[in-house]
Amino acid sequence: MAKILVVDDEADLEVLIKQKFRQKIREHAYEFVFARNGKHALEQLLAHTDVDIILSDINMPEMDGLTLLTKLNEQNSLLKSVIVSAYGDMENIRTAMNRGAFDFITKPVNFEDLELTMEKTIRHVKQMRDTMKAIKENNILRMYVDETVLNFMSTREFETSLISNDTVEATVVFFDICSFTTISENEGPDTVVKLLNSYFDLMAKEIIAQGGYVDKFIGDAIMAVFRGDYHLDRAIDASLAVRKQIEKLPSIHEHVSFTPKVTIGINSGEMISGNIGSVSLRRLDYTVIGDAVNIAQRLQSIATPNQIVISEQAYEKVKESFNCRKIGESILKNKTSPVVVYEVLD
Repeated sequence: MAKILVVDDEADLEVLIKQKFRQKIREHAYEFVFARNGKHALEQLLAHTDVDIILSDINMPEMDGLTLLTKLNEQNSLLKSVIVSAYGDMENIRTAMNRGAFDFITKPVNFEDLELTMEKTIRHVKQMRDTMKAIKENNILRMYVDETVLNFMSTREFETSLISNDTVEATVVFFDICSFTTISENEGPDTVVKLLNSYFDLMAKEIIAQGGYVDKFIGDAIMAVFRGDYHLDRAIDASLAVRKQIEKLPSIHEHVSFTPKVTIGINSGEMISGNIGSVSLRRLDYTVIGDAVNIAQRLQSIATPNQIVISEQAYEKVKESFNCRKIGESILKNKTSPVVVYEVLD
């Protein structure tokens, strides 16, 4: 449904608009809001923040339509206006266009022409909002996804990427926020989402600082991938930093007592890097899969709060750089034999 603000000091116009567009109003295709002048229009915009377009006269008391255009450009550049006025001389048209009007219609109004112009303006506003949304989502994506991934997503490689796979040496880290279910079961949705996002944001910053990227968010967990030189060392540094930051967070004592803690599992090895998704939907998940990834998740599952667990193979590679302690043998899911695991202390 499109919401349209009509700004005109002629009371008869409101009645006429409602009559001419009564079917669209009944079908919930249009919703109209009315204002007597430019000043009243600005007040209405504060009360109706979801207005899509404005139909405005020029000659009105207190604030005319041309002044309103100037104010709108200062406050909301995405909101488009169509001037509907009897003053259709070239000077007024040029002034209106220079001040940001999307179109100009002269009175007496041809309502068929008006509706076509409204539809055109509504489509334009929707396209601008979709573009802004895409830009915002892309900027968020750039926080967590490798630049090379974004570059190839914007090219024709997107269409053929599903068959482009590689075998890589990398480190995968699973971070899980302990007992977050307690919060989700006892707090309101807004509180839960804001809290979880704040934790994720803190963790993502530490991952990015060490050259890793967030592969995916899984419920209240993060899967991160580190590639390139010293990928295991950087993954452990990021994990230590995440744990340190989480330990600084305050406890929550509202409907339930909750102290944020994380369990972390780290594993390195050979894994398949590929793009899994749907060409028809133009959606893909650039991810890594394989036994090394599965082991990282299982190591996280056996970790205790604020514990960083690594495999014996990983320990042998980093024992001279990090202070570790042997935990002992552990049975991991789908592994026939026990595996020796260690925890990273600092």
